[in-house]
Amino acid sequence: MMKTVSFDLFTPTQEHSILRDTVRDFVRNEVEPQALEHDIKEKFNLDLFRKVGDLGLLGLTVPQEYGGAGMDAVASVIVHEELASSDPGFALAYLAHSVLFVNNFYQNSNDFQRNKYLSKVISGQWIGAMCMTEPDAGTDVMSMKTKAEKKGDFYYITGRKTYITNGAIDSNTPGDVFLVYAKTGEKEISTFVVEKGFEGFSLGQVLKNKTGMRSSITAELVFDNCKVPSENILGKEGDSLIHMMKNLEVERLTLAAISTGIAARCIEIMIDYSNNRYAFGKPIREFGQIQRYIADSYSKYMAARSYLYYVASKIDLNKPGHRVDTDGVKLFASTVAKEIADNAMQVLGGYGYFAEAVVDRMWRSAKLIEIGGGTIEAHQKNMTKDLTRYGYKIR
Repeated sequence: MMKTVSFDLFTPTQEHSILRDTVRDFVRNEVEPQALEHDIKEKFNLDLFRKVGDLGLLGLTVPQEYGGAGMDAVASVIVHEELASSDPGFALAYLAHSVLFVNNFYQNSNDFQRNKYLSKVISGQWIGAMCMTEPDAGTDVMSMKTKAEKKGDFYYITGRKTYITNGAIDSNTPGDVFLVYAKTGEKEISTFVVEKGFEGFSLGQVLKNKTGMRSSITAELVFDNCKVPSENILGKEGDSLIHMMKNLEVERLTLAAISTGIAARCIEIMIDYSNNRYAFGKPIREFGQIQRYIADSYSKYMAARSYLYYVASKIDLNKPGHRVDTDGVKLFASTVAKEIADNAMQVLGGYGYFAEAVVDRMWRSAKLIEIGGGTIEAHQKNMTKDLTRYGYKIR
């Protein structure tokens, strides 16, 4: 008798169901066994990352004709959610590569550029990253100081980028290829592909002792008259704001997916612990305080996850137009994940305060999503601006 498979908001098609099962098995067998060690050592697992490439997940949203899987935003959410349930730092490194570099690059490059770079980053042979943030410019992108000046057949980039996920593979080795945003005019920002071997490019300091997301490597990168072939500009000068609008929506969506992955794992741990931990002769699930933590956490998680998959189902990866809800779901999910991780820490008590409990790793990592990829304050500002715009309809 043929098994009937039902699809829902979170797994809308058979293709999505197969993807989730594949990634979940991979997480159980490959990601989970290494997660604690790499978090403690602040070490990026390059071999594991290349296994993700072998699964065909590093070019998940790139069309098949260019070597990708040709899947949608829902698929990207599924992968980030499953990875983050075990190792949020590794999920963040995956996001920096597959969304901030690969998807961003594909959406804004020409065929010559795609043929030159896509096969290397989709296979995992090269590790990619995006360089936007600077020591004195984060949310206020237009205040960036990195500049690119064209001389003959080359651009020369000068400036510094910081807090770059995948900026380094280890303490001494930079990532392989970067999308670098630089000013080409007073109010013009352009996007360049920079390889680690380019003249004038160097790895600055690797930023250690992060609170969470420790299995992803964060670094400062230095551009000292970095010599970039003019063919490595994406689009034309001044196109970066369009590039950013496209990519930031997908970034915020997948960061929200990391949050729901964290939340789900914390709830599972709370439930298991409350069933097996006894106090005063009965399992702690019988106590009202514990029931409140579990029930409230689950309700908020389901609200965040439903919002996440609703937004993912609406997104067209080829064009922007969903800023209210991509900001909104990250704003909501990030705060929910932090609260749920804190609830789990409270339910586990002293045991939760040690790294072996997993909750510790989730709790430390959850906070970053309220900061990275746009602060919660930036989302509130963006959403209010759009929602109060004349003619905007909410129903």
